[in-house]
Amino acid sequence: MTTFAELGLSPKVLSAVTDAGYTIPTPIQAGAIPFALERRDICGIAQTGTGKTASFVLPMLSLLEKGRARARMPRTLILEPTRELAAQVAENFEKYGKNHRLNVALLIGGVSFEDQDRKLERGADVLICTPGRLLDHFERGKLLMSGVEILVIDEADRMLDMGFIPDIERIAKLIPFTRQTLFFSATMPPEIQKLADRFLQNPERIEVAKPASASKTITQRFVASHDKDYEKRAVLRDLIRAQEDLKNAIIFCNRKKDVADLFRSLERHGFSVGALHGDMDQRSRMTMLANFKDGNIKLLVASDVAARGLDIPDVSHVFNFDVPIHSEDYVHRIGRTGRAGRSGASFTIVTRRDQKHADAIEKLIGEKVEWLNGDLSALPPAEESRDSERSPRRGKGRERDKDRGRDRRSSSHKSDINAEDNGGEVVEAAAKADSVKNERKAEQKSQNNARGNRPYPANDDNRERRRHRDHDDGPTPVGFGDDIPAFMLIAANAKI
Repeated sequence: MTTFAELGLSPKVLSAVTDAGYTIPTPIQAGAIPFALERRDICGIAQTGTGKTASFVLPMLSLLEKGRARARMPRTLILEPTRELAAQVAENFEKYGKNHRLNVALLIGGVSFEDQDRKLERGADVLICTPGRLLDHFERGKLLMSGVEILVIDEADRMLDMGFIPDIERIAKLIPFTRQTLFFSATMPPEIQKLADRFLQNPERIEVAKPASASKTITQRFVASHDKDYEKRAVLRDLIRAQEDLKNAIIFCNRKKDVADLFRSLERHGFSVGALHGDMDQRSRMTMLANFKDGNIKLLVASDVAARGLDIPDVSHVFNFDVPIHSEDYVHRIGRTGRAGRSGASFTIVTRRDQKHADAIEKLIGEKVEWLNGDLSALPPAEESRDSERSPRRGKGRERDKDRGRDRRSSSHKSDINAEDNGGEVVEAAAKADSVKNERKAEQKSQNNARGNRPYPANDDNRERRRHRDHDDGPTPVGFGDDIPAFMLIAANAKI
């Protein structure tokens, strides 16, 4: 059996590996490290949790022992899709590079530019970053990329598949053509492989397991549920309570909003739970991860930001509250458990709307996933939805609104009556106003009759007036009601 001592690593690196308690490399490490030390391009594919990070960290440490970095000119560049992965790689360099005096710079969002600029000014032997923050520093004139000797693209399928292609292409043009390029990922679909080939020169392909395969140490189960979110939440709570050996668990949702909703629901039901998604600031995200690793919280509700490469060694369970839309994400999600040979369990809640995605998962991993307590066809009839339960109340609410409206009109009418009864002064004022109004109407009618230009019949019946206006039998002025100024009734051809 191959040991780390036989891979060609330097004595300083071997000492750090031994101190960490490792003697036997994983298959991906045994296959990749010798070629990396020969400065060959590598495309490494292996299941998640098999030590891909050490596959490029250890040979890079050996290669960087000679030479020092200049100010603003990093010697190596490692690109990661998320801040958490970048921070995790930096921890690996601290762990295995304790015998080296290398400057490691971490460029991620959520941290001030000034602190990162100071690290770059001292010279970075290893630059670990997300693509966006790297380009921000470059555009500000704080980086020169002409000295990069090794380029590592970790989680290559995600980097290329999730919108990073333009940034990766731009970064690759800034780096010398003679660089060494290392790709590592758990999945490598054919369409992504075509893109990866554009960045690799005669690569050594190291594939130690079938692409997109799940670890055999993970027990996988589908769990049937109705479509409503409150029903899925009830199923999830029952699942969590039924796991006697549950130490801790990550619960994955497809959307950030669902992460927040599910976190609040579990918290209300008394679970020890935290949340992690991309809209959280970096300090909150790192604090939440630290609390989960330290056992301060038992459940972590997360988006796919936690599905890629996070090394939390002893996660006992993974629950997929939502079936991932991309089947490759399923492999990464359940790979958070069953790491380093440990056993783990994953449960995926499937509704009728998710059937096609569940089928795609089985096709990708090449095996059937067993159902817990029967498949979708065994579901009991759906309970009456909460919407329908609320509908009678909503109807009653509308009736109450009508009643309130009638009450308001009734109270208004009563207030008018009370106002009329409130002393003789109000009654007298109203009577005088009506008298003046009637006198003005009589005067206008007499003037109209004198000119032969009557806007309505002499009969002052409202129904007759409406009938006359509806048939448009005369030049009826519009917009002034009954009080029409006399000058508006003068005929157009009249001589004044």
